[in-house]
Amino acid sequence: MFDLVSFIPRAVVQSIPLLLGATGETLTEKSGNLNLGIPGIMYVGGISGVIGAFLYEQAAGGSLNPFLAVAIPTLACLLGSALMGLLYCFLTVTLRANQNVTGLAMTTFGVGFGNFFGGSLIKLTGSEVPSIALSATSGYFSAALPFADSLGWFGKIFLSYGFLAYVAIALALVCSYVLNHTRTGLHLRAVGENPATADAAGINIGRYKYAATVIGSMIAGLGGLYYVMDYACGVWSNDAFGDRGWLAIALVIFTIWRPNVGILSSILFGGLYILYLFVPTGMNLSVKELYKMLPYLVTIVVLVISSMRNKRENQPPESLGLAYFREDR
Repeated sequence: MFDLVSFIPRAVVQSIPLLLGATGETLTEKSGNLNLGIPGIMYVGGISGVIGAFLYEQAAGGSLNPFLAVAIPTLACLLGSALMGLLYCFLTVTLRANQNVTGLAMTTFGVGFGNFFGGSLIKLTGSEVPSIALSATSGYFSAALPFADSLGWFGKIFLSYGFLAYVAIALALVCSYVLNHTRTGLHLRAVGENPATADAAGINIGRYKYAATVIGSMIAGLGGLYYVMDYACGVWSNDAFGDRGWLAIALVIFTIWRPNVGILSSILFGGLYILYLFVPTGMNLSVKELYKMLPYLVTIVVLVISSMRNKRENQPPESLGLAYFREDR
């Protein structure tokens, strides 16, 4: 029988990196910046957190302070991700480089950056396997509420996750509120839709693009940190992220650029990602491979359907991916 109580928590755990990546990219795209470097930013966020945790564990020995064990990797992750966002903005906003090429280059750079420093840490530890384990730090990130087990199926479905899972949901709700119910969100959407009009109204285009992209990159970077410290139990392996960064970008289109819709949508994608583990296929490996294709098939269908939508509110920001030249105003 299909075990729903076991399936939902696994789907949620799979969905959190997607949700954080999609939330960060949605915020970025609302400013008119198309950041295809999200997979690389998630890599940099993950390896930055690993470096911070590794250095702290080496310095502290066997006695870790719970607050520092969480704060140091998190701050390192946010710093690394913010620097990637600043680099992207410098190239695309200040120098007006092509956003598609810049994003793809940053993805390649981020993956290489993560693999280089990850491999270096693995050599420092002298590990016989190509991975590094930070189980002590991971324990603080993945710790669930102490009373979750006593609440049966309710506790397992809703309360059995690390704190970053709840942070991801809160960030999605906060971003949705800011975009739709605040003056800052109105200005940001104006910058993404028609920067010339926003500029004429006195809105600082560069400031909004920089702020949205850097904050969005920091949120996406947390997705990489969550993957390593919670989902992978503190184990860093090169090229382990897979295609989660690209799925997060596809999720932005699936949610029609609405972060709050991304909460359930990411759980759907996360469920499709692991469905093959819960559907009995026996020894028929070909059927299992077909189930593994489901997230990508859904992504293709979503892209086709989104291209057929006629309502303006279902379309991407009008200036998405376009550099703003004030001289053309």
